[in-house]
Amino acid sequence: MMPDPQVLVDIVKTKMPFGKYKDTLICDMPISYLEWMNRKGFPPGKLGMLMSTAYEIKLNGLDKLLWMIKNKLK
Repeated sequence: MMPDPQVLVDIVKTKMPFGKYKDTLICDMPISYLEWMNRKGFPPGKLGMLMSTAYEIKLNGLDKLLWMIKNKLK
C-alpha cells in the first residue's frame, strides 16, 4: 500500500470545523492542541485521520514539510 500524497494537501487545505480552533487550518493547529486531542481521541473519519497525521508530522519535527506544501499551493 502506497502513502497517499493527497493527505498532505488535505492537511494544509482543511479547516477545523468545530471547537477552540474552528476555521483554523489543520496544519496551523498548535501541537499542544493536537497532543490533547491525541489523549482524548481524535474524531472519527477523515478529519481524525488528518489531525492524527498532522500530529505525527509535528511530533517528529517535520513541520517544514507542511509549510513547503502550503506555500506551494498559494
